Amino acid sequence: DQTLRWSLGIIFLLFAAWILVPDKEGEIQNLSKHGVFLTTLISFFLAEMGDKTQLATVALGANYSSIWYVTIGSTVGMMGSNALAIFLGDALLKKIPMKFVRMGASFLFLIFGLGIIFGD
Repeated sequence: DQTLRWSLGIIFLLFAAWILVPDKEGEIQNLSKHGVFLTTLISFFLAEMGDKTQLATVALGANYSSIWYVTIGSTVGMMGSNALAIFLGDALLKKIPMKFVRMGASFLFLIFGLGIIFGD
């Protein structure tokens, strides 16, 4: 459907522009540890709703009788994946200034957005 294609492509292009806007100086540092936890918790909860990972977990829960093993397995799997991303991101920021990370991420969103809109 063309409407979905254009909508998704435009969202990616908006992300490409938005990610170039730097955070306000001190904005992140002023959050308490409790505030960082709640911000991360809510952000990930909302971002993962309906995500392919969540849908895969639903399918696994429907196929296997042990809901606890599916719950523990999916939770540990997501924690491992997220921990890897966090540690790699931290290591990357120690080597590359945030300005360049933002530019690279913006470029990727731009390429994906244009690919979605103009691709086959």
